[in-house]
Amino acid sequence: MVTTPTVGFIGLGSMGSGMSSNLQKAGYRLVVTDVRPEAAAALVEGGATWAATAAEVAAASDIIITMLPTPRHVTDVVSGPGGMLEGIADGATWIDMSTSVPEVADRVRAEESARGLRILDAPVSGMAKGAASGMLQIFVGGDAEDVERVRPVLEAMGDPDRILHVGGHGAGYAVKLMINQLWFSHLVATAEVLAVGVRAGVDLGVLRDSLIASPANSTFVERDVLSILENGDYDEGFAIALACKDLGLSIDLARSVGVPVELSSLVEQVYRRARASYGDKAGEMTPFRLYEDLIHSELRLAPELALAGSEESA
Repeated sequence: MVTTPTVGFIGLGSMGSGMSSNLQKAGYRLVVTDVRPEAAAALVEGGATWAATAAEVAAASDIIITMLPTPRHVTDVVSGPGGMLEGIADGATWIDMSTSVPEVADRVRAEESARGLRILDAPVSGMAKGAASGMLQIFVGGDAEDVERVRPVLEAMGDPDRILHVGGHGAGYAVKLMINQLWFSHLVATAEVLAVGVRAGVDLGVLRDSLIASPANSTFVERDVLSILENGDYDEGFAIALACKDLGLSIDLARSVGVPVELSSLVEQVYRRARASYGDKAGEMTPFRLYEDLIHSELRLAPELALAGSEESA
């Protein structure tokens, strides 16, 4: 008889709240904690158990998931006072779904090697709406047999067709950082191109249609940018302070493997300038506003074109 594992979830922010809710809907028993107890209210009402510390979560769980803002937070939650390692059972599974770096989990594997812990890195893409809908992309690094064993848990949070085992320990972190880096680069490049084209007298809708019909097309141009062009939505669900953190991590990764990344470094500078201009809580797509401010015009499609774009991207 197969027993459904109890899942511990640490970190109930904009991403973790949706992910844990979908685990609960899928029938998993949850033990949860967060720095904000109120973030767990709906889960507890639905039957989840609240724990005061990460150690208590780990002691009551078969699989522990962390979904935290930065590597420092992961280190504190895992290894600090009252941390996960104080409560986790030998042989239990820890899945870090944060956008982080390999060093944190590598240190745990090295220092706790005798305990037989199963450790996976499984960062995600899909923003808060993907977390809420249970359709995240998940990039998993670790041993293949561990990935398959926890796949049902991952499928409760993500799109089964886009849960990818991308390699050994640390590969998930690396893939996610590179995806973020390329997406942020697409955003800055698209903002530049649209601002220059419009300033040169080209209609915004015509310019975008021309880009889509050309070899320069991208998912960002065709779909992601529509949140700005249609609704002026710069995605405040993911703060630019976190985007800058991710960019810094990707630059650090490049340095650690000896690859010069001049373009990525410039994109990071643009993001940090936007953060300084609009504040830490501005949306991750806010660098677009730098270019709108430069041309003294918001880049918005005419209502009829915006409607057509929404239908195309649906």
